[in-house]
Amino acid sequence: MREWVAFWNADNSIYVSTRHRDVHYRRIADDLLAYVPGPRATVLDYGCGEALHADRVAAAAGRLILSDAAPNVRAALASRFADNPKIDVRTPEDVAALADGSIDLVAMVSVTQYLAPDELDQLLALFRRLLAPQGRLVIADVVPPSVSPLTDAAALLRLAQAQGFLGAAIIGLARTAFSDYRRLRGSIGLTLYDEAAMAAKLATAGYAARRAPHNVGYNPARMTFVAEPHL
Repeated sequence: MREWVAFWNADNSIYVSTRHRDVHYRRIADDLLAYVPGPRATVLDYGCGEALHADRVAAAAGRLILSDAAPNVRAALASRFADNPKIDVRTPEDVAALADGSIDLVAMVSVTQYLAPDELDQLLALFRRLLAPQGRLVIADVVPPSVSPLTDAAALLRLAQAQGFLGAAIIGLARTAFSDYRRLRGSIGLTLYDEAAMAAKLATAGYAARRAPHNVGYNPARMTFVAEPHL
C-alpha cells in the first residue's frame, strides 16, 4: 500500500479537471447521505481522499471523522474544514485508537483495490470493533475482475459528457496512458474482487453483507456492499 499512498500524497493527474474533481466528490458525498443513520450519528469516512464535499455528509450527521493515510491530503482536509465543528481529520493510527462501538457508519470508498487482501482483513476487523451494535459498514467502488481500464474510461467519458468536461476528459485519458498511475497499476496491480469473493470475505470477518443495488460514485460497473456486524 505504501506506493499507492505516495502516489495520492503527491500531485497527480487522476482528475482531468477541476470540474471533474468537484463532480466526483460531490457525487460520493450525495450517495453516502443515503447511508447516514440520523442527525446524531458518528460517521467515519476511511481513505476519504480530498472529500471536497464532506460538509454535506457532516450536515446530516452528528460527527464526521475523515481519515486518510496521505499526510498532504490530511493537511488539506484540516485546512478546508477548520471552521466546521462537526468534522475531525484523523490519521489511521488515531482511528485505530478510537473506542469500541463508537462509530455508527463506516464508509470506505474506492480503497479496496489499493489494499492487499490481508490489509483489508485487518481493516474489517478494526471496523467491526469500532462499529456500534446497530452500526453499518459501506464498502464502495469495489472493482470486479470484469472491469477493465476501458470500462473505467467509458464511465468517465459518460460522466464528462453529462457534466460538461468532455474535452478535458479525452485529453486526461491520453495523459493517463503515460502517468504514474498507469505505471503503478501495471507494476503493482489492483486487488480485484467479484461479488462472491467480497461477500465471502465480509462473512469471514463477521459481517452479514449484501451488495447494494447501486454503486457509490459514477461508475455503475463497480460494486458497493453494505454490511452489519454479527452480534
